[in-house]
This record gives sequence, structure tokens and C-alpha cells, in this order.
Amino acid sequence: MGGAQLERPSGARPGVCVRRSFRAHAGGQPRRPPGPSPPPGTMKQESAAPNTPPTSESPTPFAQFPRNDGDLQALWIFGYGSLVWRPDFAYSDSRVGFVRGYSRRFWQGDTFHRGSDKMPGRVVTLLEDREGCTWGVAYQVQGEQVSKALKYLNVREAVLGGYDTKEVTFYPQDAPDQPLKALAYVATPQNPGYLGPAPEEAIATQILACRGFSGHNLEYLLRLADFMQLCGPQARDEHLAAIVDAVGTMLPCFCPTEQALALV
Repeated sequence: MGGAQLERPSGARPGVCVRRSFRAHAGGQPRRPPGPSPPPGTMKQESAAPNTPPTSESPTPFAQFPRNDGDLQALWIFGYGSLVWRPDFAYSDSRVGFVRGYSRRFWQGDTFHRGSDKMPGRVVTLLEDREGCTWGVAYQVQGEQVSKALKYLNVREAVLGGYDTKEVTFYPQDAPDQPLKALAYVATPQNPGYLGPAPEEAIATQILACRGFSGHNLEYLLRLADFMQLCGPQARDEHLAAIVDAVGTMLPCFCPTEQALALV
């Protein structure tokens, strides 16, 4: 806006992911998660990486979640929302990949990070779906990192976000035949902040109107869309793509064009 146009970004795959060019900051580029660099190739577009994991391999086992966090020496944590670009905890490794059996949905309300009590924002959760596949980033924490990461995430995701923990099987993009067990934070319909399904246009309208302590809800949407583009053409999220398209249609009418990008 103010010269920026809503258009198909070069290299974007039609009908799958982002079909309008947005950035969380004007002129910005998709960014890798902060911290240690992932193994070579994990953040590049790799058409050879399969969208469905092999079934012949069993996930790499890890210790069950302990009653005392200090008993756990290593843990993988799967992020599929804001954790893909802003984990904000120390970790020793990160890998891009996917989990099967779940679809990502903007069905969780947020009254702190991306909204307020009067105007809850919309953030993602995982919906059980036998045909689903959700892309994200898995972070490995080791030693003292484990208890510190879990303590931090308990506040960020559970206390302030309404999320519960769940064990998932994660398939790294660069080694899908070597799945890992990971901890994921999932918002269920039983939590008080759960908003549930709504038309993508209604979700887009809500996202455009909301802001919280972590920033505008629109930034959350666009950073997630940027991440999906980095994953390559095998990564699909039709729900996310439809919301981004709806935002692209509404944004010029929602606020003055010279201020549109200033929202984020």
C-alpha cells in the first residue's frame, strides 16, 4: 500500500498457499527461526521432500514427559504457529518438517498476544484430521534448556494461551524416514478461549481488527504464510491460504492505503 500492490509473488504456487504478496514489514523477506541454523536444506524449497511420511520406520523414542522437568535430558518441541519464527527459548537444534493426522486452524481465541478481552484475536491450533498434514519447526532442547523452555512455554502457551500439551510424531523435511517424538501445544474446545470454526472471510475480518501485546494479529498471519512459502510446493495449507486471500481482498477497504502496512 502506498505503492505496494496485492499481487501474486514470483514463484508462488497457484491454488495452494499464499496468492497475494504480503510481508510482516514492508519490503521484508521471510526469515528463518532465530537461533542455531538448521541443517543444510531444511529451510529451502525442496520439491523432492515427500508430503506423506513412510510407514516403515518407527519414531525415534525419547523419555516420557517427566513429573519433574529436570529428569528429562532431551526433548523435541514442535511449533506450528508463532513458534516457527519466534521460539524465544534456548535450543540446541531446529528442523523443519511436518506432523500427520492434524490440520492447522485459526480457531483459538487470543486475548493477550494478538488480541484483547474486548477483541480476541485468532491464532492457530491443531485439529485431529486423518488426512491432515501440518508443517512447522521442531526444536531440540537439552540439559538445562529443557526445564527453562518448558517453564517459559507453560506461561506463554498454557497460562496465557489456553493450550494443553500433546505428543506428536514429527517427520523432518530432510529425513522423513527418521521420525521423532515431539511435544506440541494444542488448544482444545474445552479451553475457555476456544472460538471454533468460522468462515475464512469472518476470520480475516477479525484478524484485521485485533492487536495484542505481541503485535498485530495480521503480522501473525503473514509471518505464518511466509514460513509456508519457505517450506516449498509440497507444503499445503488451504485454510491459511484462504484467509490470506480474504485479507488481500479486504485490506484496501479496511484502512487508508498509506497506513495499511503500518498495521504490522
